[in-house]
Amino acid sequence: MPKKKENDLIQKLRLRIRGYDHKLVDNSVRQIIENATRQDAKVIGPIPLPTETKKYTVNRSTFVHKDSREQFELRIHKRMVDILNPSQKIIESLSNLNLPAGIDIEIKMI
Repeated sequence: MPKKKENDLIQKLRLRIRGYDHKLVDNSVRQIIENATRQDAKVIGPIPLPTETKKYTVNRSTFVHKDSREQFELRIHKRMVDILNPSQKIIESLSNLNLPAGIDIEIKMI
């Protein structure tokens, strides 16, 4: 098996997008992909990751009526996008991207 040279290695920019509203997450991912394709980058994704669900149970009254409770649920929707061989221009444009509040982006070089 031939050895790979350092130039043959593919660099990846991995973006993990998280948010509470799935429509905002999808719109943000669409905006990121449009921005990257405008810079002639190869994009893999968006890959939907499992939705994280946090459930909270709270008593309705303070002292009595233990059987009467309310249940709340918090869902965190996640997507992953890979950008192959990113240039400095792409990284700069992603950092200057204006995204809505409540959307968290984690950028990692692989």
